[in-house]
Amino acid sequence: MDMANSGSLDPSSFKCLSPSRFISFSFPNPIQGPYSDVLRIAVLDSPLLPSLPPPRVAAMLVPIGRESDWIFCTAAGHLQLLLASSQDLFLSRLIIIGKFPIFSCPPMSYTRPQSEPDLCSLQEALFPLLLALSPKAAFKNGVPEIPFLSFEDNVVRSVLVDRIEGPVSGEMLVEDVEIDVSPVPELRRRLRFKMMPNLVQTQVRLIPDPSKDGTIGPQKGSLVQPYLAPMVAGLSLVAPFLEEKIKLGLRPRALCLGVGGGTLPMFLQSKLDFDILGVEADPVVLNIARQHFGLVEGEFLHVHIGDAIGFIKNVAQQKDTLRRGLERMSDLVEGSRIDFDVIMVDLDAGDAVNGASAPPSEFVQRNVLLAAKMVLHDRGIIVINVIPQSKAFYSELIHDFREVFAELYEIEVGNGENYVLVATVTNVQLNRSGSCGSWLKKLRLVIGEKHMNSINKI
Repeated sequence: MDMANSGSLDPSSFKCLSPSRFISFSFPNPIQGPYSDVLRIAVLDSPLLPSLPPPRVAAMLVPIGRESDWIFCTAAGHLQLLLASSQDLFLSRLIIIGKFPIFSCPPMSYTRPQSEPDLCSLQEALFPLLLALSPKAAFKNGVPEIPFLSFEDNVVRSVLVDRIEGPVSGEMLVEDVEIDVSPVPELRRRLRFKMMPNLVQTQVRLIPDPSKDGTIGPQKGSLVQPYLAPMVAGLSLVAPFLEEKIKLGLRPRALCLGVGGGTLPMFLQSKLDFDILGVEADPVVLNIARQHFGLVEGEFLHVHIGDAIGFIKNVAQQKDTLRRGLERMSDLVEGSRIDFDVIMVDLDAGDAVNGASAPPSEFVQRNVLLAAKMVLHDRGIIVINVIPQSKAFYSELIHDFREVFAELYEIEVGNGENYVLVATVTNVQLNRSGSCGSWLKKLRLVIGEKHMNSINKI
């Protein structure tokens, strides 16, 4: 809900909380600079009601120059900010204040100011407005404290590369960014969805392109997302099995559910000699991977367009039918073969109401997990990226996997957000000794030992 000016608002409408209500309006800037003369005020109520009164309210000033970023100019972006802030302190209402965005298009470029302006005077001047926008119940114990939250990321500058819309993922942005990381800044290419703008779906490093003077391109096989290296480290649990296959002249086979920019499938194929079948729901995302992220399909890397859960159910059903001798191999789902040694699951829930979360709740239903187990080799594993909605969600997910699979392992990611789980079809031996075969040596060489040493049985 957008309103042109504060004069058309009924102040009493803010006295009560209304789950998921989003209102934005204009308001005169009470001081000169650093923002414009007219401010955009956006008020969002949490989709969840507080369990205990009084409700908590917080405010946030949009970083200068970021007002047209989907994070700060869409209801979905505001909701993700509220939910992320509520991890430490449950918020019932978040008030976001900044310049009016240019809604016609995302910004073509952004450069972070070299110095941050002093915002203390503006925060003090806005306090009466924040009190007026607070629910009546917030005053139960007197005048409430309304903290100003800060938004921090490591983007130094960004340039819009492409803006696309897909049938499944909706509007998307491809952007090149400079990231302030130690020891030196990095150039990266990122993919973001408008429906979850605060979540980076895919990112790769950009490096000089030797075939084109003065240009840069994606570094193929770079695992930038913090959870990808731990996912690959999970392969060490079945290293002896994979080594046996390779000695027989067979490539290990991996099913990658969720392709995105194609980073993980390309890494497994190019660095570890896997035969890859990827499943991607949105054909536009697949085209983006090809055009902007360097995905190249070939003899040992194929991508199937379709729903990942539906695909795995179909393959499991056809494998069961084949076992009964009722169907020919030629009748299988296009692009599939029966057994996979590894399933890699990188599927987000795509539900802004619950914030960034993975996998979709549909994936951990018992019939889906049984289907995944059926398409795996008897010595295979499933590796899954998890962003839990809550501790209860994570505990239930662990319980569901234990009900279906023989063993369950957890790998520490270290970013406070992601977890990696590895479930095995049969019992495996966790090898922490120095002895290893040639394939495991190659794995250690390409990803290091940090995450391999953090694998723990749970």
